[in-house]
Order: sequence, then structure tokens, then C-alpha cells
Amino acid sequence: MNKSTPPVVISLGVMACLGTLLCWTSAPLFIEYLTDYLDLWTQNLLRYGAACLFWLPVLIIAAKEKKLPKTVWKRAILPALPNIFMQTMWAAAFYYIDPGFVSLLSTTAFLWVIILSFIFFIDERHHLSNRMFWLSICTTITGLMGVMLFHPASAHSYTLIGTTIILVYGLIWGFYALSVKVMFRGIDSRIGFSVVSIYTIVPLVILSFIFGQPQKSFDMPAWGWAAAIFSGITGIALGHVLYYISIHRLGATTPSLILLTQPFVVVVISFFIFDEKMTFLQIISGIILISGAAMAILAKKESRISPQNISPIT
Repeated sequence: MNKSTPPVVISLGVMACLGTLLCWTSAPLFIEYLTDYLDLWTQNLLRYGAACLFWLPVLIIAAKEKKLPKTVWKRAILPALPNIFMQTMWAAAFYYIDPGFVSLLSTTAFLWVIILSFIFFIDERHHLSNRMFWLSICTTITGLMGVMLFHPASAHSYTLIGTTIILVYGLIWGFYALSVKVMFRGIDSRIGFSVVSIYTIVPLVILSFIFGQPQKSFDMPAWGWAAAIFSGITGIALGHVLYYISIHRLGATTPSLILLTQPFVVVVISFFIFDEKMTFLQIISGIILISGAAMAILAKKESRISPQNISPIT
């Protein structure tokens, strides 16, 4: 962000960043709430369907005004593939572990983006000589191990399954994040997301009818429908766009550091709503984990393809 950036631009950026934080804090809580009414396949269908329909008019208008890039349909294929698996695993984790725990573990996606960027982009490898990078990786891994080992039910099978799911989710997010940055360079993020959502919703519909029970959604109370639709629009559709606005107005580093507070906000709210409890050592480990992610963001703030450009929270 330039020193001469107008105050109005900064204010819009701050509002967009806070809006993103609100959207991505509420999403895990709504997903957890819906686990009592829907299987993960049906929940994915309803939430992502709402997000898809929300931005569909933008795609239609762009097509009518001939502002829709012809290449976007081909470009969207690569990001859509990991997105299908990523969305499925993100929802699945909440059926095994609590939302605060999920949010903390999901920050490992930052680490995967760093590692994958080293592998696929030669110009990223100069960061390998950065001591702060290695310190951030060691700090993140230390915090991650503590968050897992000090969990009250760490030895239970359902905890191990949920932990494995969300850690694999982080890896898949790394592929998704990099593919979005590469394939949608120069394309309106609303249009890019809209096309990806269309490619994503089709297999989600098929999966819900094969493995899920979408008919049970009709037995869900009105509040359940409201939660599914609202969380799809805010957590998936609006959250990403607001985040890009905040990056454009404030730069990438500031919004990313602010959004690292999200897991702790989720933990506090989840304690009061879902009675989620974390041990003292687990909380300390969570702080170490988030600190490692913050260090990685600061170390890569000058990078052309960096983990702070896309957040793993949806």
C-alpha cells in the first residue's frame, strides 16, 4: 500500500477485511450447526449451490455485455478439480471434530502453499535462504503437533479421522490456491469464481444423490435452510470477494494477519454455543501455530505468488 493512498480507500479496505473476518468466522459455526440436520454431501450441495446461484447473474451479465473472457471456461478446469475435493473434505471434518479445532488445523494450508510454490515456481526458491522462512515452518509444525497431541480426545478414532481429513484439506487447498493465482491472472475474481462454482456444483449434486440423503433437507426447519443458504453466500460467495477487495485496498499482508485471528474467535464462540473445550496447552500450541503462519506471511510479503493472497477458510 502506498503512503499516499487516500483515507477513503483505506476505510473501504478495512471494512472489507472486517467483513471477510465476519464471513469466515461464522461459516464453521453454521457448518457445525447443520451437522445435526444434514449429511456432509447434502450440506455441501446446499451451501455451494447458494454460492453458485449468488454470482450466476454476474456471469450472465458479463456474457451479455461481451465482457466474459472466452478462455475462462478452460482456465477454470484446473482450479475446479481440487476445489471439488477440498469442499468435500472441509465439510466432512466437522462431522468428526469441533469447529475451533478445525479452524486451527486449517491454517496449515499456508505452509502447504509455501512448499508447493517452491516446487512449482523457480523464482520462489530464493526464499529457501531466508532464515525467517525456516523458523516459521518449524514454529508452525511445533504448534500443529501441540494442537493435535494436547487435544482432550487425541487418541479417539473420530478425532484422528477428523484431523487427517482437515490436514489433507490443507494440502489440497495449496494446489487450489496456486492454480487460482496462475489460471485467473487478469480475470475478474467474481467471474472466475462463478465459473469454478458451476464446475464444482455439478459433481456435488451427483455425490449428494449417490452418498447422501438430499430428501432429508425437506424435513429441515426454516432456520436450517436459512443457515445453509446464508453460510453459502457469506462463507463462500461474499467472503472471497471481500477478501480480494481488502487486498486491493490494503495490500496482502495486513488483511492476512488480521484474518489469522479467525480460529481464536471461532474457538471462543464455539465454547459458548457448542461447549467446545480446549486444554491450556492446546491453546498455547494454537498461538504458536498461528505465530508460525504470521511469520510465513511476513517473510513472503514481497513474493509474487504467496499464501496470503488466498485464505483457506471457506
